[in-house]
Amino acid sequence: MHGMIIRLAQAGTDERVFALDQQTLIQIGIQILNGIILAVALGLILYKPVKKYMANRSKTIQTKIDNSETMMARAQELIAEYESKLSNVDKEYEKVLEEARIKAAAEEKIIMEDARKEADRIKKDALESGSIERERVRLETRPYVIELATLMAEKYLTESINEEAQEKLYDEVLSELEDARWRR
Repeated sequence: MHGMIIRLAQAGTDERVFALDQQTLIQIGIQILNGIILAVALGLILYKPVKKYMANRSKTIQTKIDNSETMMARAQELIAEYESKLSNVDKEYEKVLEEARIKAAAEEKIIMEDARKEADRIKKDALESGSIERERVRLETRPYVIELATLMAEKYLTESINEEAQEKLYDEVLSELEDARWRR
């Protein structure tokens, strides 16, 4: 067997390097056919799933790009809104401050008016209380003043007036006292 392989090997070698004989052409045809069958089989087996995977991947990437663009647009809107609010914050601050000042001034007026009314009421009550107290003191001290005046007058009259002048003075005072009673 070994000898046969050697003989076949020696018989197949003609003095050419590359022979285009029928056997070589058939082998080339079979290899091309195998390549086509392999390409078709791999195309059917692998191309569609890979194509589908790539399409899904492209869709996912495009969706993410669209979402990021939408989010970027929303972020730009928010930035513009916040910048607008920040630029208006000073105006709003001044407006709120002015409203607070106006409200405080109105409350101050109300408080001052209430305080004046209360002070007037207290003053009126004090004056009434003072006049009532004066009247009470006057009424309480009147009998003492009358008694004192009577004692002083009696002492003065007894020392300086005679009996006849005392009678005359007594009658005059009595008539004046009766007139004063009728006036009340």
